[in-house]
Amino acid sequence: MQKSKRIAGTSMRVDQLINKVKEEANDQSTEQLVKHQFDDFLLDSRIKQNIKQKGYITPTPIQDQAIPVGLDGRDVIGIANTGTGKTAAFLLPILNKMLGDRSQKALILAPTRELALQIQDELRAYAKGFNLGVVLCIGGSNIMAQERMLRNPVHFVIGTPGRVIDLINRRYILPSKFQNIVLDEADRMVDMGFINDIRFVLEKLPAVRQSFFFTATLDRKVEELIGTFMKNPVKISVKMRATAANIEQNIVRVPGDTRGKLQVLIEHLVRPDFEKVLVFGRTKHGVEKITQAISDEGIKVDSIHGNKTQNYRQRALRKFKSGEVNVLVATDVAARGLDIKAVSHVINFDMPASYDDYIHRIGRTGRAEQKGIALTFVTH
Repeated sequence: MQKSKRIAGTSMRVDQLINKVKEEANDQSTEQLVKHQFDDFLLDSRIKQNIKQKGYITPTPIQDQAIPVGLDGRDVIGIANTGTGKTAAFLLPILNKMLGDRSQKALILAPTRELALQIQDELRAYAKGFNLGVVLCIGGSNIMAQERMLRNPVHFVIGTPGRVIDLINRRYILPSKFQNIVLDEADRMVDMGFINDIRFVLEKLPAVRQSFFFTATLDRKVEELIGTFMKNPVKISVKMRATAANIEQNIVRVPGDTRGKLQVLIEHLVRPDFEKVLVFGRTKHGVEKITQAISDEGIKVDSIHGNKTQNYRQRALRKFKSGEVNVLVATDVAARGLDIKAVSHVINFDMPASYDDYIHRIGRTGRAEQKGIALTFVTH
């Protein structure tokens, strides 16, 4: 894979970036044929009932292809963008296996706390009434509380690599007891420097296991992981486009000074059509400055970044999802994995560092075929 392209601060380069994204969205098909309904899968009837309670009838393309392979017990490599329903593509086959064999355990690794929390939320819905032990093992939360929960019968451990390894070293998690492993957003974990941590975990798993690796890109390092730790995997690719064709992308030219830039931001946020807005800043300090300026105008706003505690970040996300706050300001920690319904606008207050970061930021709007708008501020 080519190294991620850096984005220069000139308006010409931003124009080129947006045109490239639009071309990729338009050049690729927006549809892939789906062969099944959820009722067609050989899933336990209790799982099917929980799926119906979520209002789902037809699977997404990645679910359509990956679920039958997972139910056959095969290893799966899923190449798919975020927001394509990949979580259910690995949860449902593992859940089905557990309902037939309560001794089964699954270890799910995710690159960020937010994605781990999201996986836990989906699991709770699909596993409603099954009485399965689920422990979330992420940084920023009390490790002693996690240790207490791990003393009880556990079927699912969902976590980030750093905290999971801490708990392995403390012998609260024994990888040899887990017959199912999931790496979600494997490419992102590699990019974040977790490759040695992942290898450490995978080397301790039992020889007989089922593996699910999901990734948006399949670069050399991810392929090496797959080659070392997967057995005759089935590769499923439904990566249809870099970003949704229904996201309108525009440049907003702003003054070079911070005060003028903030003023333009406020002028946009007070408009009635800016209903649910995700604003991206480059630094933690910058995010706090943006948040304070928005709050001073009487706009309901909150922020998430690396200096916030996990409990605070969860509360902020809950308030944004529920509409209690209209604007969420974030660093790129929020760019991946978050699935927030009906985000009307994404605003790049500060330029993203790379093409990939741009794609993941603007992908927080225009989800589930809804219309979305992405604005990128460019100084003049």
